Amino acid sequence: MSEHRALHAGDALLPSGWARNVLLRWDATGCLVEVRPDAERPSEVPAASGPVIPGMPNLHSHAFQRAFAGLTEFRGQAQDSFWSWRSLMYRFAERLTPVQVEAIATWLYVEMLEAGYTSVCEFHYLHHDLDGRPYADDAELALALLRAADRAGIGLTLLPVLYQNSGFGGQQPGVGQRRFIRSTDSMLRLLERLRPVCESQGARLGLAPHSLRAVAPDSLHDALAGLASIDDAAPIHIHIAEQTAEVDACIAWSGQRPVAWLLDHAPVDARWCLVHATHMDADEYRRAAATGAVAGLCPTTEANLGDGVFDFAAWREGGGRWGVGSDSHACVNAAEELLMLEYGQRLMTRQRNVGADAAQPSVATALTLAAVRGGAQASGRAVAGLAAGQQADFVMLDADHVALEGLNAQNMLSSHVFASQRSSAISSVWVAGQPRVAGGRHSLHRDASSSFVDARRQLLIESS
Repeated sequence: MSEHRALHAGDALLPSGWARNVLLRWDATGCLVEVRPDAERPSEVPAASGPVIPGMPNLHSHAFQRAFAGLTEFRGQAQDSFWSWRSLMYRFAERLTPVQVEAIATWLYVEMLEAGYTSVCEFHYLHHDLDGRPYADDAELALALLRAADRAGIGLTLLPVLYQNSGFGGQQPGVGQRRFIRSTDSMLRLLERLRPVCESQGARLGLAPHSLRAVAPDSLHDALAGLASIDDAAPIHIHIAEQTAEVDACIAWSGQRPVAWLLDHAPVDARWCLVHATHMDADEYRRAAATGAVAGLCPTTEANLGDGVFDFAAWREGGGRWGVGSDSHACVNAAEELLMLEYGQRLMTRQRNVGADAAQPSVATALTLAAVRGGAQASGRAVAGLAAGQQADFVMLDADHVALEGLNAQNMLSSHVFASQRSSAISSVWVAGQPRVAGGRHSLHRDASSSFVDARRQLLIESS
């Protein structure tokens, strides 16, 4: 279909809602130049076999952790938590080679495409060699991720992570963190090194101060100033207020909660993505939403790690923008992130259909459109849905899937999110107008999965 640079969809989900008989056209760069509802299908233009929805941006990923998913689901102490999980993750990260990182990321990005994600924000903090020293090419592992994304054909926002301390107040990093640590100057040099590589690939480059506990105030200020001199529109992502222990430690250090401190000491605006932001008080919800920043919600990871539940109603009441990510990749499925988000809110509020809004009473439709908008903003890329000027990233649902067959388009999307379970209801996926998934499978599925399994097997042998 790519040679036609056009597709006619009987049903398509546009930013304004569902539309019938939509003609999509894109140019040689993969940018949509026409999105026209109520259009007859030209004889030379292929017809979509199912409803077309916008591709979902995945706004938070630690690619290497996909090989670790499912391997920590056992009790190692009287009470396990995020912090005990983190210790296990550090031991896993200590052994990864660049070849293994690339194999894991390639398979993960193939999985993402098959699951409805068409772009990813890679929060990249594994920088150095096994002993903590820089590689001969300091960008070695970042380049491995860029190659993986290019090979899989997924859009990428690369977010090198500034990580310097092990806790608030400039605590010295531990041995398990030695592969993450960079000086501020080293980070800015890395960004300069990566910028032309990202531009040549169509990737977006940003910066991720890891967290307030990992980056001291002076370093945060200097890093943001340096980033502005490189690209004053670059996206900025930060982990914040994920755990109650983090909130308590921040108060002990500064007298303020993490989000409140950040808002008072950093120029938070629409470039920022506040990843997790789970534990805010009412004033923080109100103030943070007013900045235009995106809340980066990762519902399946937050559930897996026992983080807590984001107050979705408080965020939306303040006009807050949000998107979803798969983070540690305990689950790689865009629809399941939306399902988990909605179900978490239902459990917390003891109500149903929480994610619906005045414009869209269908929960799946409302959540999909909002997550695409917020994810695109956090990505810093033109991937905000099926509209002229945006990239031609879209997903075709499988109208013959047992959970979807015989339903109208809106109910197909609802069943895709809430009733298809782990049996994918996705037929095809396009990124920048190029077909990446057909018949539910990526062309690299077999080879990439085999390389992933080999890499994981070697890592497990080394740990035994």
